[in-house]
Amino acid sequence: MSRDPRVVIVVGVAGAGKTTVGRALAERLGWAFEDADDYHSAHALAMMAQGTGLTDADRAPWLARLAALIDHRAEAGPPTVLACSALKDAYRRTLEHGRADVVFVWLDVPRAVLAERLASRVGHVAGADLLPSQCAAFEPPTEAVRLDGTLGISQIVEAAVERIGR
Repeated sequence: MSRDPRVVIVVGVAGAGKTTVGRALAERLGWAFEDADDYHSAHALAMMAQGTGLTDADRAPWLARLAALIDHRAEAGPPTVLACSALKDAYRRTLEHGRADVVFVWLDVPRAVLAERLASRVGHVAGADLLPSQCAAFEPPTEAVRLDGTLGISQIVEAAVERIGR
């Protein structure tokens, strides 16, 4: 793992807290923050809003846009925290494509907690209907900083900072 990351990607399924933790981590580090959901096509957003999970083909252009963003931020800055589901190992490899300055932080949250969080979520494209497809597609990362996503935000952020060496 890089001890001098330029991009930290906070990963996990819907409801894990990627955006909340990502924003807080970016603030703590003094880095920029990006939410991968902002890079989805209108079609993909509409599918998710209807509770339809995306296929690999649906995600491919989105992953390409994110990979270009990551390359740019890693090379030219600013250092960035990206909140991104990155459900599969192949997706994560596409995003980092061998860069040592990209680090993944996985928010590991039990399915029951995810379901609770999503049931109370208002105004987000990823609702409770997406949880089954997200969980089915998710491949736990083997090369990531694994954090307990049920802890308080400040605890998660401090653990992430300590573990990524910032």
